[in-house]
Amino acid sequence: MDAPACHAPPSKSPPREGRRLIALAGNPNTGKTTLFNRLTGSNARVGNYPGITVERTLGQLTLKGETFDVLDVPGTYSLVSRSPEEQIAIDALLGRHGHPPADLVVIVLDATNLERNLYLVLQVLELGLPLILALNMMDAAEAAGLHIDLGALERRLGVPVVPTTATRAHGLDALRTQIADALDDDPLYPPPGWRWTPSPALAADLEALLPHLGDESPSGLDTSATRALALWALMSIDADDELDGVPAGLRLAVLDRLKGARAAGRDPDQEVATARYAWIDKLAAEVLHRDPPPGRTWTERLDAVLIHPVAGFAVFLGLMFVVFQALFAWSDPAITAIETTFGALGELVRASTEVGVVSDFLVDGLIGGVGSVIVFLPQIVLLFLFIGLLEDSGYMARAAFLMDRVMNKVGLHGRAFVPMLSGFACAVPAIMATRTMERRRDRFLTMMVVPLMTCSARLPVYTLIIGALFPVGTVLGLPVQGTLMIGMYLFGTVTALIAAAVIGRTVLRGPRVPLLMELPPYRRPDPRSVARMVGSRVKLFLTEAGTVILVCSVILWGLLYFPRDSAESQALVAQKAALAEAPENDDAHAALDAEIAGARLRNSYGGRLGHAIEPAIAPLGFDWKIGVGLIGAFAAREVFVSTLGVVYGVGADVDEESPTLRARMHAERHADGRPVYSPLMGMSLLVFFALAAQCMSTLAAVKRETRSWRWPAFLFAYMSALAWVLSFVVWQVGTRLGF
Repeated sequence: MDAPACHAPPSKSPPREGRRLIALAGNPNTGKTTLFNRLTGSNARVGNYPGITVERTLGQLTLKGETFDVLDVPGTYSLVSRSPEEQIAIDALLGRHGHPPADLVVIVLDATNLERNLYLVLQVLELGLPLILALNMMDAAEAAGLHIDLGALERRLGVPVVPTTATRAHGLDALRTQIADALDDDPLYPPPGWRWTPSPALAADLEALLPHLGDESPSGLDTSATRALALWALMSIDADDELDGVPAGLRLAVLDRLKGARAAGRDPDQEVATARYAWIDKLAAEVLHRDPPPGRTWTERLDAVLIHPVAGFAVFLGLMFVVFQALFAWSDPAITAIETTFGALGELVRASTEVGVVSDFLVDGLIGGVGSVIVFLPQIVLLFLFIGLLEDSGYMARAAFLMDRVMNKVGLHGRAFVPMLSGFACAVPAIMATRTMERRRDRFLTMMVVPLMTCSARLPVYTLIIGALFPVGTVLGLPVQGTLMIGMYLFGTVTALIAAAVIGRTVLRGPRVPLLMELPPYRRPDPRSVARMVGSRVKLFLTEAGTVILVCSVILWGLLYFPRDSAESQALVAQKAALAEAPENDDAHAALDAEIAGARLRNSYGGRLGHAIEPAIAPLGFDWKIGVGLIGAFAAREVFVSTLGVVYGVGADVDEESPTLRARMHAERHADGRPVYSPLMGMSLLVFFALAAQCMSTLAAVKRETRSWRWPAFLFAYMSALAWVLSFVVWQVGTRLGF
């Protein structure tokens, strides 16, 4: 039915101080953010993958001497929402929950998928909002043999329709003119309202909900729009939704109406979708004409391989191998260059400053802290470069579709595979990559298990322990050391999947939402869009996460540095001074320097803390010296190696290849003569490092993404407890078996 069923002229929104607001809305993959960037000159992230715009992005547009705010509303297929992230769209359009109301809505439509896009248009029409349609990707529609009668589409919808091709800036002048003309109207022209008629039962449901809307209904809405908001509540609220700020009375009223509808054999969601699409199908038959298809498109041919259950996985594994190898191998030269640069800078500062606490703070605290942040940069650049290329090309949607079959079995969303894969390089960018997931529960669950993946920071520790405590030979024809290394990677991955299954059924319970997503056509990645995305992520990492990491590193330096002197270290300093009067002996001087450093560290607050925690770690087979190493590893796991070297008095500049450190580890004995380091203790230590949350940068990233200390505290607690329990089991069972 074309005539509005529930329409009355809308009242004008109350005046608002400041600039007027234009809301740019649309489905994912319609080119909405590209159009936003063209109109405003902004650099918002663009991607050929649902869920890219997950935050409010604001720009400015000047027309006829007046500047307007332009809001890039997160892409959505419908205004129906079950989570706070999905709720953003309707809040932004209506000006609810602290958002300013939109003075004009511009919906961007994909001309190649007109029927699907019109579903959102009907919902906005029902809300009575002033509306313009930007029919985008007209070049792709013409290439696909689609012909759209723009005049008929305008008449049937009752709103202006402007054809555009945002990637080529076609139609933008006409769109600006149409926006300016619409905003000149006072009051803004009324849209035609509802285009379909609810059934009597559905109309009764809506009437029953109107008195309960309360604060959900902004002032200024007419009867038609208020009824549309009641329809939103009926379709969005249920027993499992995650919506914020829903009045208790409205929630109870909706649940009561849903219960009654189901008892009567009705499905309100199905009723609404059927009625809307019936009207859309009738409209499409009048305004949309297609040329006979010449054959299968390139997208169809590629999808025959890339989403095939067997061939698709083979291609996916090949691509992931390239990404995986790149994050380790391709970034290594840049990482080495950064480490060398900061090392040289530290030596320069040390040489140009007086020996003492200021020099040590500048070199070890500030420069060392900054270096520990910057060293992640090459991996972050490569990671987001690959993600940007895969998103912009359209392949990421296919990969998520493939992996959803595996992820869903343990309660993870299909899109969780990208963060978990990148966790093999570093958990910090992996946690940042969870932003492509719309549901809060899915993002948080992924963040809680990503740190269990075997990141590159664990490699120096694994290499030291395996190389020092396990034989070079073979067992059952397999090399012991290489098999152990592979086993640690598999152990971390399997543990992450098990943790996801447990946490997803306890702490983060929620319904398993199937991966419903459009498979967009393949497109050539836009280098500018990819570069903007990589640049924005690098800036975010350096300015926000980097600041927290630096502060934590400096605090840890202070714990391992103060108090500076003790009776032991003073005696060693006096011995060194006496040695200075003797004939020159470089080896003796170096040995004393190492012993002084070790004595000072043992007496530091960190060293004392190592002694304090020894009773807690002794059941794992660790002594206080290992405890100091564990404390040092909280800045970064690889710091365990150099911290352990200082503890054993072989100097701070050691690595996993140092024969001196390995020799000291072999020679270390308990008071009763038993070796401190054995293969069993090494296995206990490997398990502990595989599971413990020993990474301040990861905790800082989780805090930043969740905007709460609650989740990093939970992450630290459960990973530390898991590490302690499993290490305890390894040590105690192994000891009783005589290993």
